[in-house]
Amino acid sequence: MALSRALRCCQRIFSWIPVIIISSVVLWSYYAYVFELCFVTLTHDLERVVYLSIFHVCFIMFCWTYWKAIFTPPATPSKKFHLSYSDKERYELEERPDVQKQILADIAKKLPIFTRAQSGAIRFCDRCQVIKPDRCHHCSVCETCILKMDHHCPWVNNCVGFSNYKFFLLFLSYSMIYCVFVASTVFQYFLKFWVGDLPNGPAKFHVLFLLFVALMFFVSLMFLFGYHCWLVAKNRSTLEAFSAPVFQNGPDRNGFNVGLNRNLQQVFGEDRKLWFIPVFTSQGDGHYFPLRTLRESENPLLGSEGKWMEDGGSDEESAEGLYHEESNCSDLLMKERLRCKHTLTVISAAYEKHQATCAGMKRRAVLL
Repeated sequence: MALSRALRCCQRIFSWIPVIIISSVVLWSYYAYVFELCFVTLTHDLERVVYLSIFHVCFIMFCWTYWKAIFTPPATPSKKFHLSYSDKERYELEERPDVQKQILADIAKKLPIFTRAQSGAIRFCDRCQVIKPDRCHHCSVCETCILKMDHHCPWVNNCVGFSNYKFFLLFLSYSMIYCVFVASTVFQYFLKFWVGDLPNGPAKFHVLFLLFVALMFFVSLMFLFGYHCWLVAKNRSTLEAFSAPVFQNGPDRNGFNVGLNRNLQQVFGEDRKLWFIPVFTSQGDGHYFPLRTLRESENPLLGSEGKWMEDGGSDEESAEGLYHEESNCSDLLMKERLRCKHTLTVISAAYEKHQATCAGMKRRAVLL
């Protein structure tokens, strides 16, 4: 027990190493740019003021978003998704897997859950003893279930999910802006040092190294940011991109794709003035998300419309066909309609099974 605690403590300490590395590089870049470039190398006061002003705006926004991505606690399922004491006891005492699945299914009927496990059963976390909401996954590093989990990022030492996904995206974007500005303003002085127009000194090393570091980070961030922009446009998480969420009708990668505009609003909010500010504006509470299949259940033609979009149609055109700016009440109404439809399907299946049983009994009676 003591050994496991010691290992966990060491793991927590070492998990901060990537954050320390990034912070150290950023602090060094601040010194190299402000002091070695602006105060030592630059000779024109106007140029120095302009460079320092823009640089500090980029630096502040980078630090702000990085701080929010690191220290925003990941959202976890609410209490209503946890098993009650009686349900937990009944579930643990039951040894038959089929009966356990039925117990979870009965509990989940009261919850806004539409996704299933690959086997078709209710998604349940044995470690957290919680019925997983849609898009929720268990993080082995954080040792808890995370709402709309995207991935666990070592560079922020935090789980990226519903509560901080916007901050993570802004962190990537402002990191790229920071690198682009530094590289573009340093490049001309890099050339002057290279050809010998400026005297050798400590500033030469800092300016040369600053350009290489900025370009290196920009290239790596560009691919990562582009990938996450694609995920936001499709309303998918990294986990959902690798493994499609499973609904009652089977896997569907576009199950949460409700059109480009609404996809963006789910992450950044409806007020576009706040999209680029690291304040929480994401829609919802992380437990329920509007479904594309809800609209398709009301109008089967929309199912083929989704296929047209995959074949080349735009997300914005699909958004007009799928959602016409419904309110949250409309989403809840569609959810209830789908639940009623599922109930009717179950009743119909039970009735057909009953008819088949009666027919079998009649055949046996005739044979006798």
